Formats: sequence, structure tokens, C-alpha cells
Amino acid sequence: MTAIRSKLEWGAFAPLRLKARSLADGVYAGNHKSPRRGSGVEFGGHRAYTPGDDLRYIDRHALMRHGTLLIREFETETDRDLWLFVDATKSMSYAGPGAPGPKYGFAALLAAALAYIAVRTGDRVALDFLGGKNARSLPPRAGRDAFERVVTALEDAEPDGDLSADRSQVEQALGQAQRSARRGAIQVVLTDLLDLPAGSLQAMSTLTTRGRSLQVIQVLAPAERDFPFEGSVLLRSLEGKTLVETDAAHARQKYLAALAAAQADAERELLPRGGRLHKCVTTDAPEQLVRKILSQTAEPDK
Repeated sequence: MTAIRSKLEWGAFAPLRLKARSLADGVYAGNHKSPRRGSGVEFGGHRAYTPGDDLRYIDRHALMRHGTLLIREFETETDRDLWLFVDATKSMSYAGPGAPGPKYGFAALLAAALAYIAVRTGDRVALDFLGGKNARSLPPRAGRDAFERVVTALEDAEPDGDLSADRSQVEQALGQAQRSARRGAIQVVLTDLLDLPAGSLQAMSTLTTRGRSLQVIQVLAPAERDFPFEGSVLLRSLEGKTLVETDAAHARQKYLAALAAAQADAERELLPRGGRLHKCVTTDAPEQLVRKILSQTAEPDK
């Protein structure tokens, strides 16, 4: 017999492509002004050729000397690349009672809408994942195909894996942005901040160097925020091996206090370096969240 592969139930967040476009249109209704600034143009280096790139920017000298197809890139004072990092670990598959869909679906919707807005204003978009099955990173790209690539990658990835004891995977996901994200880049991490390895927030906070902005969006299910359970409950972590049987009424206050303390710790780690933490649940209005994220992508300090 062949095992049937279970897929993520997207719930109200599907179809992602249409939902993201509708969300982006609702946020700006065509009146969005790009956060770009200035007009200077400078050579920004090379990258490997990818099918579909504009042939005008192939470096002919590199081709003749080394037989290698390289694309010449240029930076302007207006460039504001968008780097998206989406948590695709197992805990992001949780929906819980009263939720319109899983946390990953909500995070993917926000990411796709932000990507659509960035592409429409001519900015480049990059995508990477924390964990996940079939997850793949996308380098910064602009143009009409960039949004399609982002949505396809978000749809292909499945929440899976446990990074609770493996900081190296978090550092690997953030590493490309740490090395090469341009000055003024907008970086958004969408995660539940649950079961991530120690030091993950410190690794995220290093993304704020070179005038780059960082916003961490904590996406929780309503049940994770409110702990509405009653009676005797058996709680099992989707990552790690934690299994707890307890009385809900007895555990509620301790749980809520621990959650608030963890959120306060996250803010203390991010704020001194210029990062921001936004807390949300999957029943929140995504339009308001996208507006809030965009409104706080202020000009980086020079």
C-alpha cells in the first residue's frame, strides 16, 4: 500500500494567491507610495544568471574571460529590498478551536501580501524559511515573476520539523540576509516564537546592522493567546517531547504569565537594536497588520 501524504489544511487562507492580492489591494487601493528615496545609481556587484533575467545586464567581460554567465546588479538610493522569513516548523501547523486556519497559513498570507506590494512598487523580494518540508530559499528578485515565485514557494512548503535544539538551522536561514541584504532593507520574520532554540532572538537581532529594519511578527492561534480550555487537559508540544496532563483552570494563570514574560523578553532583545515585535493571532484583521508593518518601515538611520 502507498501512504497518503497529508497536506496542510489552509482553511480560510486559501487560495493564497488570490487572498494575498485582494489583501494588498485592500491595504493600499492603488494609492501606495513606494518607500524609495533618492536617485543615485551605483554598481552593486554580480550574481549568477537565472533564466528569465534581462540579457542586457549580462557581464560580457566575465563571459569572455571565464565563460561564466553573470548578471551586473545596480543599487540606487531608492532600493528597499524586502526579505521575508517564514517559520515553517511543526508548531506552525496548529490552528486550534475558533481559528480560521493554521498559523502557517496566516503567516504565509501576510508574507505574500507584503511581497505583492513590494513587487508592485519595483522593489526586490527575498524569501527564506525556518524549518519546513519542501522549503526553499529565494534570492532577491524584482519583476512580475517575483510574486509568483514567492507564492509558489509558500504553497509548496509544509510545516514540519523541530528546531528546538538546532540553532544552526535558524542561523543558516538568516545568514544570507546578514551577509548580503543591502542598506535600508526591510526584513520581516513571521513566527510563533515557540520552541525555537535558545539564541534565536539574538540571531534575528543581528539583522538590524547597516541601517536595515527588522520586524518580528509573532503569530499565535487564539487558543495559544487565551488558553480557553476547561477541565482536565493533556497538552502535547508539536516540537520537542513535552507532554503535560493538568487541570486547565489551575494552569491558565501560570501559562498566561509565562507567555507574557516570554513576549517581554523578546521585546527587550529586539528594541535596543532597533527591531520591533508585533503580536497577533490568526483571527486578527490581516489588513491592519500589513498597514502596521508598512507604516513602521521607517527610513533607516544614516
